[in-house]
Amino acid sequence: MAGSDKRKQSLYFPEDMLKEIQAEATRQDRSLSWIVQKAWKIARKEISKYPSINDAGDDYVDDDDDDA
Repeated sequence: MAGSDKRKQSLYFPEDMLKEIQAEATRQDRSLSWIVQKAWKIARKEISKYPSINDAGDDYVDDDDDDA
């Protein structure tokens, strides 16, 4: 995505996660958007290794699911 593309998008985060992101944004004197964009750039290669929902078999376990 080009650096000049400024489309707006609503994202929804669990309250505790949003508070962590806000605290980090404050600590770094950056915007929430900046923190999320940097986090995505750092994490995207790892996230791309996850199977898609259509590829997941019965043995797939979502290790990041904190609600279970």
